[in-house]
Formats: sequence, C-alpha cells, structure tokens
Amino acid sequence: MPKTSFSRTPLLAALLLGLTAAGLSAAQARSARQEIAPAEEREFPFDAQIPGCQDEGVLEKITYQFAEKEAKFWNSTLTIATYDSIERTAWRPWGLDFYPRRFCTAVATTSDGVRRRVDYSVRESLGIIGATYGVEFCVHGLDRNLAYAYASASSCREARP
Repeated sequence: MPKTSFSRTPLLAALLLGLTAAGLSAAQARSARQEIAPAEEREFPFDAQIPGCQDEGVLEKITYQFAEKEAKFWNSTLTIATYDSIERTAWRPWGLDFYPRRFCTAVATTSDGVRRRVDYSVRESLGIIGATYGVEFCVHGLDRNLAYAYASASSCREARP
C-alpha cells in the first residue's frame, strides 16, 4: 500500500503545479488585457474620425437601408420621413482598443405617420470593404425578424451599447 501512495504523490504534485500555472497564466491574461494599445496606435491604426449622430450622410444611410429592407424583405412601402430628438448615447463604450463606435438614438416619423424610436451606431471602417464608416440600426416595432432582439421581441437591445 505505501508504494501506491508514493506513486500517486508525484501525480498529485504535477496536478497542483499545473493548476497553479494555469491560475498564474489567467492572471497574466487579465493584466495583459488592460495593457492593449488604443486603436489609434495599432500597426494599421484607426483615426476615430467618424461622423456624428446628426450627420446627414448617416441619416441618409439609415433611411435608404430601411426603405430597401422594407421593400425587399417585407413587401412594404414604409419609409422614414423625418428624424428628431437625435442624441448620442455612447462613444467607444467598450474601451479604446475596440473599433471606434458611436451609439445614437433618435425618433423617426415613418411614412405611415407613426413616430418610432431608432437606435443606431456609426462604426469606423465597417462599411463597404472597410473603405468607409458603417451604420447599423434598429427601428423599434419594425424589427420583424428579431435581428436586434435580446430578451423580448423587437426590443432592439442589440443595437445599443
């Protein structure tokens, strides 16, 4: 019997040593995560110069993409007529090392006369082949395929930070 207990001791020691090393590498990973350089200082840097929430080009992209989606996928003639109450809700909410993003909200009046909230984000280099900024949006009550829903139907939660 003593021979068996001695033969397990090196195995237990190796297991404890492995767990300790794994714990140290996890701690090192956490501290390394905090030391990531801002996106502007990368080898292929971002400049964080993206249009604001009220920029005409941003709102035109939303208007165009909304009308296209409604016509193509939902056989609807619904369009966005106007925007008001435009506000920025967040700027780079996940830190400087992520793609620069600006999150916004507005109230849009659609062609049927209904006022609906629109949550959207403007993202650097996420447009066509990374050559321009990209825009993602969700119109509350019209997220029919629940692409931006999280916990409840058509909540547009995933379009916000």
